[in-house]
Amino acid sequence: MTLTQPRKDPVRAQTLAAVNPTGSSAAHRRSRASKIIVTGILVVAALYFLIPVYWVVVAATKSTEDLFSTFGFWFGSDVHLLENLGQVLAYDGGIFVRWFLNSILYAGVGAVLATYFAAAGGYALAKYRFRGRDLVFGTILGGVLVPATATALPLFLLFSQLGLANTYWSVLIPSLVSPFGLFLCRIYADATVDDSLMEAARLDGAGELRIFHTVGLRILTPALVTVFLFQLVGIWNNYFLPLVMLADQSLYPITLGLNNWRAQVDRLPEFYELTTGGVLLSVIPLAIAMIVLQRFWRGGLTEGAVK
Repeated sequence: MTLTQPRKDPVRAQTLAAVNPTGSSAAHRRSRASKIIVTGILVVAALYFLIPVYWVVVAATKSTEDLFSTFGFWFGSDVHLLENLGQVLAYDGGIFVRWFLNSILYAGVGAVLATYFAAAGGYALAKYRFRGRDLVFGTILGGVLVPATATALPLFLLFSQLGLANTYWSVLIPSLVSPFGLFLCRIYADATVDDSLMEAARLDGAGELRIFHTVGLRILTPALVTVFLFQLVGIWNNYFLPLVMLADQSLYPITLGLNNWRAQVDRLPEFYELTTGGVLLSVIPLAIAMIVLQRFWRGGLTEGAVK
């Protein structure tokens, strides 16, 4: 004897809903309230991040007098944006342009190479079995817990002995290591890169390096974009390491140069205009990188190819 579940009657369900609408209306109110709360939290978070950027834009349009005599979150009587940016780019023979290019070199090259090395290391730790793998991963994971400021002075002493202090290499080489990036790539590769894809590539005659570059990197695209952006923002905003390593002003990144300008505002008030204009120009590359790369977070090209 088989038991069958009674079939649901849609007419009866509609009748019951019409007779007792309290349950459905209460659920609708709870859903609407939760949406309002979540939207409100997101709005507050967006304002928290956007208000400082808005203030920088407004401040960059003001003269030194308007910066202190007018309301901080609104424009002054005259807009001096083009004049301020022109002064920033022309001051001291265009030293700001040199700082800007230095930051692009440090952040761009450092972020690309650090992302590649993190992907290669994370992929190897996730997909290959060898003795001491967990020990290596645990040691690297411990590097996530060490703040960068704690390693700045030992790195300076090391680079001084090697003759690399006060050079581009003293800032660029430490930027090539990303323990967090390797940790993220290792976890992501272990979850998304299927062993059957690798075996199929090996059967087709592909070597391990080719499998990594043609299969692994494509699947790791969302993780790579995340690591790249974290590393790009971290290097671009890095202040303490260049402060320790560099003495030549022509080697400064944009953070160290702007702080050098800000330190002179008490003696020369016109440096307020230079500093606010320089800060506005400094955030543009990060905004462009975020807008261009955010679409890659939706997923890799081959993610989900194997079920």
